[in-house]
Amino acid sequence: MKVGRRKAILFSSAAALRLLLFFAFPSLPAILTGRAEISTPVTSFKRLQEGLFLYTHNVSPYDGGVFYQVRTTISGKTSINAESPDQAPLFLPLFALIPPSVFDAVTALLYILVDLICADSLIRIAESGVARSSRLFSSPRKDNKWDEVAVGAGVFSNCAILLAITNAVSQKPAKSMLALALAAYFSLYPALLLPPMILLCHDQSTTSSHTLPNTAFKLSSFFFGSLAWFLTISYLLTGQSWEFLRSTYGVHLLLPDLTPNVGLWWYFFIEMFDSFREFFLGVFWLHLLGYVGGLCFRLRKQPLFVVTTLIGIFAIFQPYPSIADASLYFSLIPLYSHVFPLMRYTFFAIATVLYATLLGPAFYYLWIYAGSGNANFFYAITLVWSLGLSIIVGECLFAVLRDEWEVERPEMKGKDVRRI
Repeated sequence: MKVGRRKAILFSSAAALRLLLFFAFPSLPAILTGRAEISTPVTSFKRLQEGLFLYTHNVSPYDGGVFYQVRTTISGKTSINAESPDQAPLFLPLFALIPPSVFDAVTALLYILVDLICADSLIRIAESGVARSSRLFSSPRKDNKWDEVAVGAGVFSNCAILLAITNAVSQKPAKSMLALALAAYFSLYPALLLPPMILLCHDQSTTSSHTLPNTAFKLSSFFFGSLAWFLTISYLLTGQSWEFLRSTYGVHLLLPDLTPNVGLWWYFFIEMFDSFREFFLGVFWLHLLGYVGGLCFRLRKQPLFVVTTLIGIFAIFQPYPSIADASLYFSLIPLYSHVFPLMRYTFFAIATVLYATLLGPAFYYLWIYAGSGNANFFYAITLVWSLGLSIIVGECLFAVLRDEWEVERPEMKGKDVRRI
């Protein structure tokens, strides 16, 4: 069977399954969008609907501290009260033009399309072979064949990140920076992927005359120029107002909404005294930023793995994580299936994640609905979830470093490693 035919059958089967679930269980999307593990204040579809309601009733969607998303898809104008010049002219999002009778079906088709784009990007990344052999490093281990593609939730920022990686390994640096800028526009943290993405684009470049500093300058300029272009569009669409910056990116930096999620920030800052809030916000963000430079320096030979590892770290330590962020990391891990035999605590890591996955909804129910628990119940299981993800990230990092070490010192292959 040809690869193109296999891909067509796989994609059509996946789309058919999603449509079957949608029509067989019409209440399932509403149930899932209300789950704290899936929905966060910055990605909630219900909050998007609330923002659209305010938007179409001549009220700024950023009023009230409910809507934290950027203006992305746009179509036509809407009339605004002349007494509110700071809100005019506004543009209706594309969602607002969908007739209510087919709104759910069109939304489902849109998210299915995004998932298929993610799947296609993962296949193209795997077919490039960059995970196993880059310009500076080539692993001698054989690939373990994976016939299935793990695709995460249909999140636009995740799709943009995958498109950025796909274009980088396909020797299209400009498109890669454009997609990464779009991901950073949707959500703030993908901007931290810029250094390893520059390294990846440089390593994949066929032009030997370009040095790394020149490549870094050109791609950084293109990235920030593209991001500025997206922000300027939002500025124009919001009636020439920068109000959206505080309500979109400021919510990541300042954490004003402490709605429970699977992350580590919300409970910590609930218990935090206000006088120490700014200090610990800086500490948390510096902690997240500190991984970028160290991983880029130590794993310079494998920038794609640096991107993969940072995505896993962001799924643990970003302000508003969800299982969509973890699913993006899990979908990239099979690219390094050739180092799976080098992992040591695979069973413990998988068991920890499954344990948290099963007990998380139960503890949330005991706290919110049954009233027989408190916030410690849910936060404790989110700590277990973060522990499981941390073990997986650490195991993958150890396996790749061990693989590099055995290439440099073949006589140590198969021998135990001890820290002296």
